[in-house]
Amino acid sequence: MKRILKIALILVFVGLVAWVFYYLYEQSKTPPVEYKTESPEYRDIVEKTVATGSVVPRKEIEIKPQESGIIQELYVVPGDMVKNGDLIAKIRIIPEMIQVNSAESQLRIAEMNFKNAEIEFNREKELYEKGVVPESEFLAQKLKYETARENKQAAYDHLQLIKEGVTKSMGSQTNTLIRSTVDGMVLDVPVEVGNSVIKSNTFNDGTTVAMVANMGDMIFKGKIDETEVGKIKKGMDLMLTIGALEEDTFTAVLEYIAPKGVEANGAIQFEIKADVKLQQNKFIRAGYSATADIVLDRKDSVLSISEKLLQFSNDTTFVEVEINPQVFKRRDIKTGLSDGINIEVLDGLKEEDKIKVPI
Repeated sequence: MKRILKIALILVFVGLVAWVFYYLYEQSKTPPVEYKTESPEYRDIVEKTVATGSVVPRKEIEIKPQESGIIQELYVVPGDMVKNGDLIAKIRIIPEMIQVNSAESQLRIAEMNFKNAEIEFNREKELYEKGVVPESEFLAQKLKYETARENKQAAYDHLQLIKEGVTKSMGSQTNTLIRSTVDGMVLDVPVEVGNSVIKSNTFNDGTTVAMVANMGDMIFKGKIDETEVGKIKKGMDLMLTIGALEEDTFTAVLEYIAPKGVEANGAIQFEIKADVKLQQNKFIRAGYSATADIVLDRKDSVLSISEKLLQFSNDTTFVEVEINPQVFKRRDIKTGLSDGINIEVLDGLKEEDKIKVPI
């Protein structure tokens, strides 16, 4: 009995060892690779390059004062629509003392000259009426009198203009009222009531009281890398994606390419501008960031494959076509336009072909 049990245990042990070896052998075997395949398709191929930038008004006009002073009243806020000539702000003149003193001195001199001319004129008039002096001398003295009177009035107006920015003779015209010089929307009012402002002069650009722009005339302003600038030209179409309006795509036409590049982020880039075709009921705010796809070339409904299927040998482009299940044969092909993902097939493939996807 013991002998039978011993033999049985030996047989079980041998069987277990054989099973372990068989299991390890099966595990060590490499499973056959099964390649996926794709077929050519007819699709649109659009070759494009990308430029980043923003959408801005074609012209942003800075409204500046004609006189220096302090903002007394503001009549607009950002977002208001204005017409050419509409009031923007009113300033209170703060005259310079040197100018005031000079103008007061000129007025005093003009008044003294006028008094002297008036005395001489009255004396000459009496003599003329008595027939003592000829008419020519009387008329010459009258001219001096009238000239002195005009100089006095001019000196007075000059002093009033320096102090108040307006004279009685000017009527409604005054440099204390700042008006819009264009039609458009007020984009920014960078001053507040009480702020000091200065007029533009040789040494200073002057204080900007408001920014006004025509929001119906917008352009895309961006930059393109030097490696791509040689591929574009004026008149090309752009497909514009605005960050704040991702669901909408706008079209634009390239109208400007900078002749000179500038260095940015370690590369030379060129500025471009494109006329944006606005859509009804879609308000684009100034300064929206945008990405422009510039269409370099386009072919519609052409036979194409994914670029990942391509293989290369020297200067030859080829793919592997399935001739039997999981049996592939090399086939040279000729390619055309590419959009970076798909590429046009000019020769060598048919729509029913199955192409191996390289691992």
